[in-house]
Amino acid sequence: MKTPFSKKTKAAKKPLTVDQKITRRNFISFGTFIVFGSAAYGGWKWLYNSPEETATVTAGARKPLRRALNKTELAFRRLFSNNNLVKTYPKEMAAKNVRHNSDIGSGGKIDTAAWRLQVKKQSGEVLKISIDEIKTLPRTDIIYDFKCVEGWDQISHWGGVKFSDFISHYKLDDHAQLEYVGLETPDKNYYVGIDMPSAMHPQTLLAYEVNEQPLPLKHGAPLRLIIPVKYGIKNLKRIGSISFSNNRPPDYWAEQGYDYYSGL
Repeated sequence: MKTPFSKKTKAAKKPLTVDQKITRRNFISFGTFIVFGSAAYGGWKWLYNSPEETATVTAGARKPLRRALNKTELAFRRLFSNNNLVKTYPKEMAAKNVRHNSDIGSGGKIDTAAWRLQVKKQSGEVLKISIDEIKTLPRTDIIYDFKCVEGWDQISHWGGVKFSDFISHYKLDDHAQLEYVGLETPDKNYYVGIDMPSAMHPQTLLAYEVNEQPLPLKHGAPLRLIIPVKYGIKNLKRIGSISFSNNRPPDYWAEQGYDYYSGL
């Protein structure tokens, strides 16, 4: 029996209707979007307004971004292993018409018979090697998914000599102990710097064939780099010279603000 001193019982809370539940979820979702969107915009604005890096072998990027890219390169190089191979495919999956993007450094004709690959040794000696001499070395094929920084990819078939076999044959093993290798087109208009572990990767080729045919001009005749652990911007066409260094060699796209490492 109720007495005047009895406490009033709390009215039971009514369950939310479906519409109320939807409204609450929308409010939470919208609020979360606003918070994260504001944080992302603030981060972008901070990066956009940060000072640009001092131009050296890299340029065009904001200082914080370049620092992050450089740290990423060091992390990948510490974890890198030649046992980590890029996936390969059967020959019938290779594209018959292999895509190409740019002719920087490889436009126009070239006299293949007169062409010589110049290998610049630390001593100052320069080896001059013909394409026929390169073709006498053990031949290797690779069929893999070539990837471009623009977002496209294509399974393609390349043939040539392993870079590591080339190094061994020409007794350049001491040079392979250095940090970097630089490659440049004969006209010096295009050039890349490659970290040595990637250059010595067992799938890296000095390629002189595509689809078991001699390289056409648009694909870098007579010799190009195929380096599956890198994006296409590092796969230099029409190699004119190779050099070795403990310092980063010049790199065409790194000077435009791209990642120097450009690894996959």
